[in-house]
Amino acid sequence: MNEPAEEPISQTLEEALEKYSISMEGYQIEMLRDYCELLWQWNQRMNLTRHTDYDRFVSRDLVDTLELADLIDTGLEVLDFGTGGGVPGVPLAIIRPDLQVSLCESVGKKASAVDDMVQKIGLPVPVMNVRVEKLLEDLNYDVLVCRAVGPLWKLGLWLEPHWHLFGQLLAIKGPSWTEERKEARHRGYMQNVKLRKIHSYPMIGTESESHILKLWSAMKEEPPHVE
Repeated sequence: MNEPAEEPISQTLEEALEKYSISMEGYQIEMLRDYCELLWQWNQRMNLTRHTDYDRFVSRDLVDTLELADLIDTGLEVLDFGTGGGVPGVPLAIIRPDLQVSLCESVGKKASAVDDMVQKIGLPVPVMNVRVEKLLEDLNYDVLVCRAVGPLWKLGLWLEPHWHLFGQLLAIKGPSWTEERKEARHRGYMQNVKLRKIHSYPMIGTESESHILKLWSAMKEEPPHVE
């Protein structure tokens, strides 16, 4: 029996969007394409992403961002911390122009690279070279978002004194999130934090699922999310 032929790699962003049944406005496609090209150019100088073709960008970075975007209410102030190469914050700002998105990244070279990208694509998104815990001493946000920044115990460590200063954290996690939660509890970083898994979806190309976790201060009522 012959093996089924592998689907050819998408040569354009439009091909990849069609392959994964994603529709967008023309200006959003143009901005995302420009972002990809700039990201991959910078990636030749420093390690910003492993998703260096349109299929991987769409099936991982864009799908994650779209799933996250569906859970955030209209018009909120959102901070993507530890943004690295700009995901999910940059595509989130393109997909959801109603949101006030900011990015922070503690590694200076990465922050400079992302700032160059958002300026060149004309995206009104501030990029701050600062650690999230330092930023939260001065600024408040409705929603914090993160992906691939660190295990839950590290998020708890960084945010421990600041949970009352923002509404909620939405964290994109893989299938090992329950083990991460157990370790965070064991280390004592979940004592004043509530956590709920609010969404799961297939991780394209694998048999695993991605999960979006909502975390918030135990001193507050559970903040709403879009169902």
